[in-house]
Amino acid sequence: MNAFPPDSSDTDPQTEPASLRVLRRLVATLMVVMILGVLVIVGLLVTRLSADRAPTLPETLPDNLALPAGAPPEAVTLGKGWIAVVTGDRQILIYDANSGKLRQTIQLD
Repeated sequence: MNAFPPDSSDTDPQTEPASLRVLRRLVATLMVVMILGVLVIVGLLVTRLSADRAPTLPETLPDNLALPAGAPPEAVTLGKGWIAVVTGDRQILIYDANSGKLRQTIQLD
């Protein structure tokens, strides 16, 4: 005869304590939420950083801009209502974007 009472875990291996069952469900829910969160972040990065949304810049200067003779353009900056051209002779020429007239000349040191 066995002097010890039968243990409930020995009799039915399929039963588990309620706290363990709750913990198992919480872990599974957390895993699903984290996977969905990573997928959402990756989706947002892909849609926000796609090459199709990148602004396109003109490859040539507008025809209405007249650069001084012997001043090759090195850089162009487009702003709202103005265009700045950095020339090879160390000047910044600021033009009106609509009319193409020279607004200001800045000499670089």
